[in-house]
Amino acid sequence: MTPSLHATPDNPIPGNHKTGYFQGVGNRNIRYAIFKSESTIAKGTVVLLQGRNESIEKYAETIGELTARGLWVATFDWRGQGGSDRFLKNPRRGHVRRFRDYERDLSTFLEQIVLPDTRLPFFMLAHSMGALIALSQAPLLASRIERLAICAPFVALGGQKIGHGMIGFLAALFSLCGLGSLPLMRDRGSLPFSQNLLTSDAKRFSRNRRLTDAHPELALGPPTARWLHETFKAIRRVSSPEHLTRIRVPTILLAPTMDSLVPHLAVEALARNFRACHMIPIDGARHELLQEADHYRAQAIAAIEAFIPGSEGESLGATQDAKASN
Repeated sequence: MTPSLHATPDNPIPGNHKTGYFQGVGNRNIRYAIFKSESTIAKGTVVLLQGRNESIEKYAETIGELTARGLWVATFDWRGQGGSDRFLKNPRRGHVRRFRDYERDLSTFLEQIVLPDTRLPFFMLAHSMGALIALSQAPLLASRIERLAICAPFVALGGQKIGHGMIGFLAALFSLCGLGSLPLMRDRGSLPFSQNLLTSDAKRFSRNRRLTDAHPELALGPPTARWLHETFKAIRRVSSPEHLTRIRVPTILLAPTMDSLVPHLAVEALARNFRACHMIPIDGARHELLQEADHYRAQAIAAIEAFIPGSEGESLGATQDAKASN
């Protein structure tokens, strides 16, 4: 069965795309989409990795901008969210058994979908949880992608009533006691704009809210204790100097300075030990840079477009086309 992408009046889905499922760990259905540029010669492919509680549809605006620039975009919904398979009776609980399952799904996507079905060279653009997964896999990505752009990587948790350390302790305790499928907080549903920590842009916030109101099956509630436990273990590993020094992929890190969800100090600490990375602060922006107000978002898009070089993509794309025609 071919999955659908859900458009809303103020969030149209870019054309010239195909969708499908690939089989993730445990034979789970993982929804993906490939968006082709209208350009005759593709400048390459951007592998777009979402954050927690996001879906392909949420990135329609960004995807449209990238394809208009001559790039293809390949993206998918992480297991347990969006249009991919859920794991619990309550589908709103954001859950994963092992963080490694995310990494294996990404490897499968690159090998089975991106490599055979899209255009070289490959770049990666990752947000929040997707950025954490990309960083975890980055030592193995040097032969697969040319460059990595990460936005607000999920390397600490702020904006909560209790601190990161206590949340980590409780998540580990719940998981060890067999209660890992339970959330640590109450599902309060969708918060009003005035209480959101993600964006200062009311228009994009409302657009995304209308999407999940029209298609509630795409949305998640709070994460489970197991999700937190697995993710916090990954944060500790990825943040270690030993791991960061193994990353050879040229990387830019876009860091919103008014991010309440991922404290800016934690992102700065990561960047200090990350030799292959150049951090670009976006002063005044909140967590979701690609959903932010125009004056913040434009800075992020400009940095991404400057970092992902079109001229190199044109020559490599032409070479690939020539090989395909022979």
